[in-house]
Amino acid sequence: MDKKQSLLFLSAVAVGTLAYNVLKPVRSTVDVVEDFEEEKYLGKWYELARFDFFWEKNLKNVTAEYSKNADGSIKVVNSGFDYVKNKDKQSIGKAKFLDASNRGALKVSFFGPFYSGYNVVQLDDDYRYALVFGENTDYLWILSRNKNIPLDIKEKYLEYARNSGYDLTNLVWTQQD
Repeated sequence: MDKKQSLLFLSAVAVGTLAYNVLKPVRSTVDVVEDFEEEKYLGKWYELARFDFFWEKNLKNVTAEYSKNADGSIKVVNSGFDYVKNKDKQSIGKAKFLDASNRGALKVSFFGPFYSGYNVVQLDDDYRYALVFGENTDYLWILSRNKNIPLDIKEKYLEYARNSGYDLTNLVWTQQD
């Protein structure tokens, strides 16, 4: 590929990225946690349940770790163990608030300029358990600061998800050793 072709290709990628972000902006259309405290949410979370998608397929011992980046965004480190391939897997991304930082509506990216919704919709007062919805009903996570969740909170989160239109028949309970 010569310089002219490279420049045309890069220009096309830039225009495509801009069009994607303009035509498909991340918007929160669900009720999220208000009075969200970013500092209390930071730290390590264990994934207890999820809707499977390509990155998390065959993973156990999944965790998400959130910390502050120098630019004010949130560093996201998702880790797990692929029990089929018998190896650790990690993905690093960043999250940004969609509007005010006191609302649990964020967007997260693991692939350059492409973002997806990350909506904290249920959260206990002590920031020990969280229910997170993606930008559509294909994405859902139940997170905990430890490897289990009290039955009453689990049932509350599952009922909230059902009432929000989520089909829980495909919910995967993450193995945490």
